[in-house]
Amino acid sequence: MTVAAPVVDPELAAANALLRERGLVAVDPAVAPIAEARRATDGISAFLNEGSEPLAEECDLLVPGPAADVPCRLYRPDSVMRPPLLVYAHGGSFALGDLDGWDGALRALVRQSGAAVLHVDYRLAPEHRFPAGFDDMVAAIRYAAREGTRLDIDLARLAAGGDSAGANLALGAAIALRDGGGSPLRFLLLHYGAYSTDGDSPSWRRFGTGSYGLSRSQFDWVWSTYLERPEQKNDWRVAPLRAALAGLPPTRLAIGTVDPLLDDNERLAAELAAAGVRCQFVRYEGLMHGYIRYGRLVGAVRQAIAESAEALRHAFA
Repeated sequence: MTVAAPVVDPELAAANALLRERGLVAVDPAVAPIAEARRATDGISAFLNEGSEPLAEECDLLVPGPAADVPCRLYRPDSVMRPPLLVYAHGGSFALGDLDGWDGALRALVRQSGAAVLHVDYRLAPEHRFPAGFDDMVAAIRYAAREGTRLDIDLARLAAGGDSAGANLALGAAIALRDGGGSPLRFLLLHYGAYSTDGDSPSWRRFGTGSYGLSRSQFDWVWSTYLERPEQKNDWRVAPLRAALAGLPPTRLAIGTVDPLLDDNERLAAELAAAGVRCQFVRYEGLMHGYIRYGRLVGAVRQAIAESAEALRHAFA
């Protein structure tokens, strides 16, 4: 029996074709120097962010971290006094991405949610391996909870979130804060996160070819680059699906239907529900891994961001 080829959202397929026409092609860091992969990611981000209008209040700041100050960018919603705050970590295989690359997506999220966002430029591998990025994310959340008055945000309304590797860091940080007692987090907003080091699920076998935003070879490269030792794959800070999940804040999981990480996200949703955590799990038809930056060109991505914004508004109401 022939299995039908997965259907990618037509606007997303057209957007990727446009990127190729412009010579803006993602470089697999598993087969090319990391500097080249980072330049390619930055070029794609710059194109996808074209026309993004800055908010009236955006500022870069340094947050005290475990090894050095962590660069962050604070986006504030217009005309909102003491807004809630989302502490956000970008994707990029723990090795790619920067503050500029997610400007468009995060500005849209701020405008539509009424929440501020603190975007964390955590340390990247291979220069800084695990647990550097994890530690930076925990430090940023703790800073926000401690310095809310200085940031002019509402300390009682704090969330964490991210996409892909950043969603991994956000979930891991939430678990660490829960285990530390008195977590300040009220909500988690997680987009297509990598929550397991296992790349052998049915969705991996179907979508892990590289045609849907993430390849199996790249996934293997992620862990060999991010981790110092293979046994760290079993650490819950690397694979949060290994952790006990009870006591986490309400969570929204969002992922496209043609993402290799789909099965792991479905498993996380089921395990959160089994642990008594309120969880909203949303699948977006035809969207692939890494979709969050494509809002300028793809209506389904704009809808996904709008629905994430609505979830934030509801969580902080």
